[in-house]
Amino acid sequence: MGPLRQGLLPLVFLLGMGELWGAVIAIKAGSIIDPAKGLQFDAHTIVIRDGIIESIVKHADVPHGVSVIDLSHSTLLPGLIDCHTHLVGDAGDLDPHMILSKSTAQVAYESLPNARKTLEAGFTTVRDVGTYRALTDLALRDAISRGHVKGPRMFVAGAYLTTSGGAGALTGLAPDVVLPQNLRFGIADGVNEVRKVVRTLANYGVDFIKILASGAVLTHGSRPTSEEFSFEELKAAVDEARRHGLKVAAHAHSAQGIKNAVLAGAVSIEHGSMLDDEGMTLMKEKGTFLVADIYNDDYISGNHGEMPKEFVQKEKSLGMIQRNNFAKAVKRGVRIAFGTDAGAFPHGDNAKQFGYMVDYGMTPMQAIQSATVWAAELLGKEDSLGSLAPGKIADIIATPENPLTNIKTLENVTFVMKEGVVYLHRTRKGQDPATKPVYQILSVEM
Repeated sequence: MGPLRQGLLPLVFLLGMGELWGAVIAIKAGSIIDPAKGLQFDAHTIVIRDGIIESIVKHADVPHGVSVIDLSHSTLLPGLIDCHTHLVGDAGDLDPHMILSKSTAQVAYESLPNARKTLEAGFTTVRDVGTYRALTDLALRDAISRGHVKGPRMFVAGAYLTTSGGAGALTGLAPDVVLPQNLRFGIADGVNEVRKVVRTLANYGVDFIKILASGAVLTHGSRPTSEEFSFEELKAAVDEARRHGLKVAAHAHSAQGIKNAVLAGAVSIEHGSMLDDEGMTLMKEKGTFLVADIYNDDYISGNHGEMPKEFVQKEKSLGMIQRNNFAKAVKRGVRIAFGTDAGAFPHGDNAKQFGYMVDYGMTPMQAIQSATVWAAELLGKEDSLGSLAPGKIADIIATPENPLTNIKTLENVTFVMKEGVVYLHRTRKGQDPATKPVYQILSVEM
């Protein structure tokens, strides 16, 4: 079905299918949050052409003949970015052994609702930081970018780069069990093997490298207090990634694991649970981002999804330590990027972390900045994502209340646009276009 061009009225779009007809459209806002400047302003309209923000004007200056979506009772802000997700994964499968009961195809198909829920929650971009079934995340990324699947823009790691028996390996199996290649893809021991895996992942087209510098919570037999890769191995991963134009995100809970990864040149520390004062100083000196998943402790500690007791006990031992160190890092001025570990809790609940970030020291504006401009900077996409300005991609969400006065309103977005295409527009309580297609007539100012 071809696009309905301007001049053919009424202009109609099918919200349930995420289709928007017409190359130029305007969104009338009650107010707009500008995280780049840390400001909010009222009574402006965003004009979009071919998926790009063309201008932001006062209501009275909207160009004639432009179709208008009236969100004048809502607050608009950039599409949110979650820098630590696992879309190829589900909170019901938090025992890694569950992956052995599923084929690669089944894992891939089960990830499709995760992508849709994430997008409809207002997260138009995610950094997906690893999957046991190697390269499944690349397939999902490409399916979304080609328009076959609804979901956020994805930046993917392809596989966990881990030591033998390490935090990113499928551990706890009998010694005579031989795993298929895609379940041991990222295992590397020694500098040469690390370089080889990085080269292989780069060849397959990953967007960054995810390395596990310490033990993990959600891995059998792993100790979060440990160091796993040596500094030399971490440095080799960063150097080899740089040769291919890639950056390295480092999973690290332990204080020394964090410092090793920062000194090796990782762009971000994921989790950062036992971050100490020395580590904070190093992160500030190097400009390293902290991506701390401080919400999911409540979900994991509640033992949802019949989680192994070992995992629950480790999470309970770390949860408050991580949150208190996060608060210290905020006070110290460590760079923060929003990341939730979605997949360790149900997809689509990502925004529940905002309230925790405010509770542990951030202002509402800083929490929003962590999921917009600062996250875009971590991705190296600050020129196109993370703020609402002419020339930026039209990723726009709306909330019924002002998140600067009630940060939890981000848990209930009512409008989601990605690249100028509307994927969600709730106009009455309980409406869900994802399951109940809704047709809406747009007003047209002539």
